[in-house]
Amino acid sequence: MSHYFDQPPADHKRLELTATLRGRIFHFVTDRGVFSRRRVDPGTALLIKAMDIAPTDTVLDLGCGYGPLGIVAAHLASQGRVHLVDRNPRAVELANMNLALNSVRNAEVHAGEGTAPIREFDFDVALINPPIRMGRHAILELMRQTHEVVRPGGRFYFVARTRQGAKTLAARCAELFGRCEEIAKGGGYRVYRATKAPPER
Repeated sequence: MSHYFDQPPADHKRLELTATLRGRIFHFVTDRGVFSRRRVDPGTALLIKAMDIAPTDTVLDLGCGYGPLGIVAAHLASQGRVHLVDRNPRAVELANMNLALNSVRNAEVHAGEGTAPIREFDFDVALINPPIRMGRHAILELMRQTHEVVRPGGRFYFVARTRQGAKTLAARCAELFGRCEEIAKGGGYRVYRATKAPPER
């Protein structure tokens, strides 16, 4: 659980991972105190496979961990920009290392809580593998904040375990965004895409 909070454990035990994602080989350095440090977790991998990122999109990876979602998104948004955000200082450090390791130049990492560090931007796409163990209230708050920074017509992707309330989260997401649909499932996970409705006139 330490990866959900501000202060990681004092000791380091770094690992190097290699993963093939969207047809390309990526390299990641991980450490104690970050989520799924031994592999790109199945939920994240399923979300990466399902997400639709255009070359010019501006993308938010909220709760980025060591950065796999945002780094693959930066590869796909080759003419766009990706912003990765995490509250865990060790995750921020690793994400920056992994941007350099994968020669990513169209992305930057921000330290902070929720969307607070990137409120001056708006986004075509937002991505999150939400911290289920922090509780539904915390996840819904992240969804609400994400809704505020996604442009009308923009897309919000999230992944959740079926047995941990994925369908309930999707229903609440639809209330916020106006439309939310399941686009992939496998290994006990479901990926959803919400599209932000235009403002009412």
